[in-house]
Amino acid sequence: CHEASTVGFGIRKGYISRLSNYLETVNPQRYPNNMLVKELWEALYGCSPSLSSASQLPPCSGQESPLKQHSAYLNTSSPRVAYNVYKAVYAIAHSLHNLLMCQPGSGPFKNQSCAQSDNVLPWQLQYYLQEVKFIIAGEEVNFDLKGDSTPYYDIINWQRGTSGNTEFVNVGLFDGTKPAGEELVIQEDMIMWAGDQSEVPVSVCSASCLPGSRKAVRRGEPVCCFDCVPCDNGKISNQTNAIECTFCPEDFWSNKDRTACISKKVEFLAYDSLGIALTVISVVGACLTIVVLAVFFYHRNTAIVRINNSELSFFILFALTLCFLCSLVFIGEPTFWSCMLRHTAFSITFSLCISCILGKTLVVLAAFTATRPGENIMKWLGPKQQRAIIFSCTLVQVVICGAWLIDAHPYPSRNTKYERSKIILECSVGSTLAFWCVLGYIGLQACLCFVLAFLARKLPGNFNEAKFITFSMLIFCAVWLAFIPAYISSPGNYADAVESFAILASSFGLLFCLFAPKCYIILLKPEKNTKQHLMGKEKKTQFPILSTNVS
Repeated sequence: CHEASTVGFGIRKGYISRLSNYLETVNPQRYPNNMLVKELWEALYGCSPSLSSASQLPPCSGQESPLKQHSAYLNTSSPRVAYNVYKAVYAIAHSLHNLLMCQPGSGPFKNQSCAQSDNVLPWQLQYYLQEVKFIIAGEEVNFDLKGDSTPYYDIINWQRGTSGNTEFVNVGLFDGTKPAGEELVIQEDMIMWAGDQSEVPVSVCSASCLPGSRKAVRRGEPVCCFDCVPCDNGKISNQTNAIECTFCPEDFWSNKDRTACISKKVEFLAYDSLGIALTVISVVGACLTIVVLAVFFYHRNTAIVRINNSELSFFILFALTLCFLCSLVFIGEPTFWSCMLRHTAFSITFSLCISCILGKTLVVLAAFTATRPGENIMKWLGPKQQRAIIFSCTLVQVVICGAWLIDAHPYPSRNTKYERSKIILECSVGSTLAFWCVLGYIGLQACLCFVLAFLARKLPGNFNEAKFITFSMLIFCAVWLAFIPAYISSPGNYADAVESFAILASSFGLLFCLFAPKCYIILLKPEKNTKQHLMGKEKKTQFPILSTNVS
């Protein structure tokens, strides 16, 4: 620890009148029989005042000067202990005076009696001592009920003088008669610390640890030597020199300074920049699908619409519109109903869409192979059969979703695993098996559709739709195969964003691959929108029309 001058309390010094003159009259000649005077004289001058004394000291000649070590005895300018004794003697004197002035019949003791002047008992004197009150040298002297006197103390600073000696300098006062909070007065500018510095020295090995950190004792060093270690995340200390940091409650987290616990930030896929972007893309996709639907409906009697089975095309466009809109359910704060609607709406609409594409693929494959001699497959794929295929394939997904909702439906949950400082609101799938069964069934439909369309991709025809179905299923499968690892590794609300993005990406892929070529011919190349061009220019080569509405 660093050296520093001392500051402490001292008995208040005072002035005793005529004390110096009295001390000069105290000598063995005046008090020859007083042994205390004789001992004092020997201590002050180092000689024996009595010739008959058996002391080993030399006899006094009368010319001696006081010894240096006892020179303070004759300094009566500012006594401290002697002044305190002086007040005590006066207190006893005042008490005896009051005791002796007591009038019989009006005394303070039993039956209003007084103390006997020739037989004063200690407890009677103590009574008067507690009641005494007088002023001496401008200072009030009295005692409380416990017998304690009013405290007066000087605040003393040990300072080194110019000659190297120690000086005691008064730098303040403690006055017990002052009101509470005003008793202590210190003149800080008068204090002189070690090295003649006026600034308070740091007298510890290590500085105090501020709130937000804790003390870590250094091994093998004094207790005052320690390191200040910042509190860990989730812990705080709100006091100086804390021994340890305390954990925040479950729904709270430490602030930046680690001095207070604040509520954890709640996150979900809200309508912020990411949520708004996904919403805009979803609405644009749905509107674009409706525009395509309107174009197809307006040109429903043209060859390219009729020859590619207009009914299934309308079903696919309707399902794609629902696919775009179902991504909106993933945006916003998760609730009980939104969690149950998210995956079920997405899975059923996509299953409906893929079922329609599967039905169209079967019709295309059957139509092109039905021209071979001895084969009559198209009678098994009429409008009723097509609707039955779509209904039955979609019904399987509905049954899976119904069992999912009955057994272990999705529900909103508060996730703190990904980031302990935040509460992520998300939809727990409830049953992981059901969730992957739903995705697996859509994947099975897509793979079956892709295989069938791939087999029919090289069949003759100027507008063989199997090529576009093959390409659309390839994009669809690629999107959802990339979705699985991205979904598993995405933390919290980003998992919902990944799933919403996969829905939108696959929906746009289906929309553009299946309908962009047709819209191009309908709107920009109307001369190609004829039965002769689509069926082939050679009159001898004819292909069946896929729509049963064509005569």
